[in-house]
Amino acid sequence: MEEQESSKLLVVGSTPTRRIFYQIIMSFFVNFLATTLIAFILLILPLLLAVAYFTLYERQLLAALQRRQGPNIVGFYGLFQPIADGLKLLLKESILPKRANFLIFILSPIFTFGLALAGWIVIPVNVGEVLCDFNLGILYTFALSSLGVHTVIMAGWSSNSKYAFLGGLRSAAQMISYEVSMGVTLLSVLLLAGSLNYSTIVESQNSIWYIFPLFPIFLIFFVTALAETNRHPFDLPEAEAELVSGYNVEYSAMGFALFFLAEYSNIILMCGVTSILFLGGWTAPSSLFFFEWIPGSFYFAIKTMFFVTLFIIVRGTLPRYRYDQLMRLGWKVFLPISLGFLVFYASMFLSVNSLAEFVR
Repeated sequence: MEEQESSKLLVVGSTPTRRIFYQIIMSFFVNFLATTLIAFILLILPLLLAVAYFTLYERQLLAALQRRQGPNIVGFYGLFQPIADGLKLLLKESILPKRANFLIFILSPIFTFGLALAGWIVIPVNVGEVLCDFNLGILYTFALSSLGVHTVIMAGWSSNSKYAFLGGLRSAAQMISYEVSMGVTLLSVLLLAGSLNYSTIVESQNSIWYIFPLFPIFLIFFVTALAETNRHPFDLPEAEAELVSGYNVEYSAMGFALFFLAEYSNIILMCGVTSILFLGGWTAPSSLFFFEWIPGSFYFAIKTMFFVTLFIIVRGTLPRYRYDQLMRLGWKVFLPISLGFLVFYASMFLSVNSLAEFVR
């Protein structure tokens, strides 16, 4: 009996056992900090910097399109303007509505910004340069996009404002409507790639980019991406004329800044996804084989920047839709057309396979 009790003390309560237990816990946390946390920081910091200077690029490009002066005071050619805007929002006082649901009101922008950052985990910028090479990467991305609907509704409802509530309802209906068309267009890409993994989709475009055989699908996907990110000409949830900025009208200071950062981060994310699905991601054009020494992340950045520029040009040139026109376009135009192209591409794919088997 004494030997059994001493052995239990040795296993559970002895100093060497505690030391080993503490070492295991410490090594776990050190490995976690050294891998996951540092990887997240290396992802978040460049993304925040890109979002900040995306706003400057947008303001300068819109100014050039409209033949006026853009930001040019703070720093050389306005290069410090995003930093000044960020400091201004950081130092402002956060005002909470008197009858708002405080907990949901505060958590809504945090959840929105967190979902916007989480989408970048599965985006590969080069061969092997991805935090998580998930086999269901596309499904993960659009699952996060669907969760973004809840955060917008939370913000609109918790503000206890009719304008904010109407903006939240508009955004929910709009995002759900265009996610259906976007999902159908993705099926055409998946038919050719045969995978939901982003890296596999990029590697399947070594011979030809999908934008050429799937050009109508690309156009539908690009327009639905504009609507999915509440971007002009589909920015009805934030319509200043009738909703006074919509679901985030009651937010100020860092709450507004988080919504702002999440919106622009989602725009860059959708542009990156579009470049992966239709422009071959990090792959270079076959005619530029003599530039193989350039890293693939450079080509990915150039293609993403191209779509970001298209987003800005669309904002500077097209008028805003009415809300009934927006919903009609999603349900009565894009959804039937995307379904028709899906059936067409599926039949062509099956016909080619049947013909190949017949020839064999």
